[in-house]
Amino acid sequence: MSNPNMENQIHELLELKRMREELDNEIAMAEDTIKAIMGDDELLLAGAYKVSWKTFTSSRLDTAALKKALPDIAAAYTKTTTGRRFSIN
Repeated sequence: MSNPNMENQIHELLELKRMREELDNEIAMAEDTIKAIMGDDELLLAGAYKVSWKTFTSSRLDTAALKKALPDIAAAYTKTTTGRRFSIN
């Protein structure tokens, strides 16, 4: 399918994504600054704001190790899904 009229729409989309990436970087830098000030503290009170930065533990299944150690069981519990990937080159 070819649609030259979509060029402006695609350009706008790519520009918005670029702007989002810049904002994400600025947000990450602001968070890193606050984290550096907090150090090992888990709670920071700053006027009307309460910032928490707490340690947590999570457990995840190591699918690569399961497939290596018990490939039949891994295959029996593997779910395949189908989707569509949107990309612009």
